[in-house]
Amino acid sequence: MKSITLFSDGSSLGNPGFGGYCAILRYKNSEKIISGSEADTTNNRMELKAVIEGVKALKEPCEIEIVSDSSYVTKGISEWLEGWILKDFNKVKNPDLWKEYVKAAKKHKVKTTWVRGHNGHIENEKCDKIAKEEAEKLRKNKGTV
Repeated sequence: MKSITLFSDGSSLGNPGFGGYCAILRYKNSEKIISGSEADTTNNRMELKAVIEGVKALKEPCEIEIVSDSSYVTKGISEWLEGWILKDFNKVKNPDLWKEYVKAAKKHKVKTTWVRGHNGHIENEKCDKIAKEEAEKLRKNKGTV
């Protein structure tokens, strides 16, 4: 099984507001950047969307280390998800995205690592910058809120 590191971040200009996300997939010396945006979304949704889109980009089962500054994402995956599945995501925020994550991650072995945001972590800073740029680009194209 290939060992992949997935760095991710999400951004929202307002909560809700225009949002952007970025994932950097690293395998050995290769990197792939995945980014996008959504209108009328939240920071937590964009944090999770970055992970989902990164995982969905993998073409074969992998061991994935997700590196994120989002406790919502890292704890959600490593601590809370099992219980949420058992209660069919009842009273869980963003059940649509969590279900999408479960489907995308099913064939992979996933572990999470939390990093402090805005603390000089190179890949986290790069993801943050790209996610904000995606949100800004959408805001400019759709008009200011």
